[in-house]
Amino acid sequence: MSERAAAVDVELGAGDGWTYELPAGALLRIVDLHGNQAVDTLFFDAHDYANRYSAVDTLREQGSAYLGLGSQLLALDGEPLVSIVADTCGRHDTLGGACSQESNVVRYGEHTRDMHACRNTFLAQALAWGRGLDKRDLSANVNFFMNVPLTPEGGLHFADGISAPGRYVELSAERDTLVLISNCPQLNNPCNGYDPTPVRLLVWDAP
Repeated sequence: MSERAAAVDVELGAGDGWTYELPAGALLRIVDLHGNQAVDTLFFDAHDYANRYSAVDTLREQGSAYLGLGSQLLALDGEPLVSIVADTCGRHDTLGGACSQESNVVRYGEHTRDMHACRNTFLAQALAWGRGLDKRDLSANVNFFMNVPLTPEGGLHFADGISAPGRYVELSAERDTLVLISNCPQLNNPCNGYDPTPVRLLVWDAP
């Protein structure tokens, strides 16, 4: 896309959240400033929050377990919310889910219980946004830049990231779409090199 001035340009710190209503036709670029930072993201139809992102429908229709250039992220109604129209990373996860205090304890031990997690950020963002969003709406999410390969046995492996400084993914809104982001604070797996870092968010309005 042309580098016209962005309507929104935000640097989001590790562990911080961001909520934005993306109008149909607008573009959202997420830039991995330092490399391998997981950006957990939820999507909702802006006019019907119950019609949210469906990982099951998305993966079934595209026939692939990963997201990348050309992927259409479908809502529960089977129609796209956003499409990936540019991608310099190459692959993104939608199976690993968002980290929570409970999952941290199960995966890494009781000593991690009080560590901040993406589910905390999502919940804080949903409640601050209001308009009916609450913890019941925190369902399947996308983990941009996160590397979670499937094992031959059908399990998931949280592996070293495959992104690098300055790589980005760009999304085109196919309808008015509410976006909730948690810039993951996870310290316990190698996807971000055990070092959460800021990302940059840019929005261009529809031409």
